[in-house]
Amino acid sequence: MTSELYQQACAVIAQRGLQPDAAQQRALHRLAEWLQARLQPSGWLRRTPRGAYFYGEVGRGKSLLLDSLFAVAPVPEKRRVHVHALLQEIQQRSLHYLGQGDPLIKVAQELAGEARLLFFDEFHVHDIGDAILLGRLLEQLLKHDCILLFSSNFEPDGLCPNPLYHSRFKPFANLLKKQCLVLRMEEGCDYRPLSEHHWGRYFQGSAQLLSDHLSDWPVCNSLELGRRCITVQAMDSERLWVAFNELCQQPLASADYIQLCQRFRQIVVSAVPQMAMLTLDEQQRWVNFVDIAYDCGVELLLQAEKGLGDLCEGCGHSDFARTRSRLAQLRQVQIVAV
Repeated sequence: MTSELYQQACAVIAQRGLQPDAAQQRALHRLAEWLQARLQPSGWLRRTPRGAYFYGEVGRGKSLLLDSLFAVAPVPEKRRVHVHALLQEIQQRSLHYLGQGDPLIKVAQELAGEARLLFFDEFHVHDIGDAILLGRLLEQLLKHDCILLFSSNFEPDGLCPNPLYHSRFKPFANLLKKQCLVLRMEEGCDYRPLSEHHWGRYFQGSAQLLSDHLSDWPVCNSLELGRRCITVQAMDSERLWVAFNELCQQPLASADYIQLCQRFRQIVVSAVPQMAMLTLDEQQRWVNFVDIAYDCGVELLLQAEKGLGDLCEGCGHSDFARTRSRLAQLRQVQIVAV
């Protein structure tokens, strides 16, 4: 029997002019059945997983499906949050409870009191400190009977893949497997490069030619970012132009990128090098920045000497497939002299 939530979620997708493929329909139907059962009176909880963990390859529509289900879920108190923003929020909220026992327990109580349904989009962890923090938070949220939704490119056992730390995160991966419906999105087409939606532009050509095109921008030398000051090419109240080395080749954190993406509606990043030339830390910062810019809806303009395929070739970062898929949604433009 087709559930009412499934039909409603399909209607939301149709309103965007999209039609799920067969594998997406099967996954959405299973997720809708789970959520409908999860929302039944408490006696059902012994038979229904408390959360849903939906993972699979990049560009397969996981966020689209969960966004549509989240939109129609008959839960007044619900929230969607990206993992980078969640980590920053946990740290900020924890400051209010210093010296009061375990601050994370207090933060979990706050979050559970504000939203019964929590959707964690693009869930992934690489830093062991973040991994332990998120794992303990999820443990507390489940104790408070929150309904948890996850989208991820990684199965639970693939989270925190660094072999030096993986064993420390394993208890939390086991918790996800025990408490959640773990559903894999079937393989298929990466739809992002085929989308007609462009969230920015990719300029192939020299930095000088880009400078000629942006000659009307107000020149600026620096920007205060937290406790740091970064060198910028130009900016105004809504636009920022910064070189890649200032953005990713110094120790900026996800919180810094969130601050930038909340302040500026358009960000230009120039002189983007080949990813294979970067250290893993620099690749991680680039992955984080693209994730945050994409999630915040920032218009991103990149400039590089190489084409996108050459730029991305040889990147060894485990999360880069998602970044490559998102960059493919930039409209590619050859810069010519004006």
